[in-house]
Amino acid sequence: MCYLFLIQKNNMNILKRRKNVISILTLCSILYALCLFTVEAAETKIETNEQGGYQLTVDGEPFLVKGVVYHPIPPGYDYTYNFWQDLEAVSRDAKLMREAGFNAVRFYASSADNEHTKKVIQTLYENGIYTVMGHWLGFWNYPAPFYCDAGFQEEVKQDVLRMVKALKDEPGVIMWILGNENNYSFSGKVNPWSCPEIDRVEDPCRKISEKAGVYYSFVNDIAAEIKKNDSGHPVGLGNGELITLDIAKENAKDLDFLALIFYRGKGFGNIFNSVRYIFDKPVLISEMGSDAYNAYSKKEAQAEQAEFLLSQWTDVYENTVRADQEGNCLGAIIFEWNDEWWKYHDTLGTWSNGAYYFDIKAARNLNMNEEWFGIVAFEKNDEGQYVKAPRKAYYVLREFFGNPEKFIDNE
Repeated sequence: MCYLFLIQKNNMNILKRRKNVISILTLCSILYALCLFTVEAAETKIETNEQGGYQLTVDGEPFLVKGVVYHPIPPGYDYTYNFWQDLEAVSRDAKLMREAGFNAVRFYASSADNEHTKKVIQTLYENGIYTVMGHWLGFWNYPAPFYCDAGFQEEVKQDVLRMVKALKDEPGVIMWILGNENNYSFSGKVNPWSCPEIDRVEDPCRKISEKAGVYYSFVNDIAAEIKKNDSGHPVGLGNGELITLDIAKENAKDLDFLALIFYRGKGFGNIFNSVRYIFDKPVLISEMGSDAYNAYSKKEAQAEQAEFLLSQWTDVYENTVRADQEGNCLGAIIFEWNDEWWKYHDTLGTWSNGAYYFDIKAARNLNMNEEWFGIVAFEKNDEGQYVKAPRKAYYVLREFFGNPEKFIDNE
């Protein structure tokens, strides 16, 4: 009996030791898993080489932004649709983007709840897609953005800082863009705003300059505040074309890059050289593209869209340091991923642009179709549900991203 008791006691001690070993192994496994899922925020930098070229890096590796504007509202819904909660659709889109060689999306703004935005950013990142996050800076405020008003400026600034503080530690975020084409408001043709001091100025050109000074100083103040909270992500100025960049140069010195919108047909002319002389900052083309509808023949224009986008991307690539050591282009973002049927759901052109010559003879020359810029279309499947269907441009760009040198004229 004593012998059996001793054997049983020894066995119990062995079991206890085994349990302790198992507990330690379990703890190590948990800690290892936590290490795997605890990913630090990406550190994004803009570096300058000896030739004066600009290179974007993410975690020390060269990074060319190959992005799309992402606003995935499905047919049958309007702008109030909360796509931030449809993570399955986001994951499907991200996989499709990655297959073509895209590596980033651009949002014009975060969701009303930054926590929802975090989940979308994480879902994109898990599928190899980074996020360029923007803020409208009150541009669509009703009845107008009041950039002369100190209270309005402070309200907008605090909203931007809340967004930055909430999202800056997400590993998928690589940069911030302040505004979009807000400079178009200076002339009063889009979202007009003013103040008594500016209203007293009689010269129309000087009025524009005064508004530009107010606005760009405001943007610079926000950029400086962002950098106090987040030193790991560059801050860019969203601007339509090169308009008033000379005034931005004098009033917005804390910006790291220029996020410029261009719809110039197949290429960008001398804009990269012009930026060197006007406001020498690296350039991210934050919107470019071509619609996939011929407003003159009233037919889908996949071939024309693909031709224009390929030409645009070739121009972009030739102005990066990957193709030219003096390059000042950080990459480009296509407008856009999918069609925007939530706007009008028709085929009526909404504005005119002669650079897109294939359908400029449309009625009243209105050849630009807002709803047809997607490189993926909405099509109904056999069950009558809308699904994403890549257009020709998607496949052409996939080939380009796979081997851009094939499309570059090296002569």
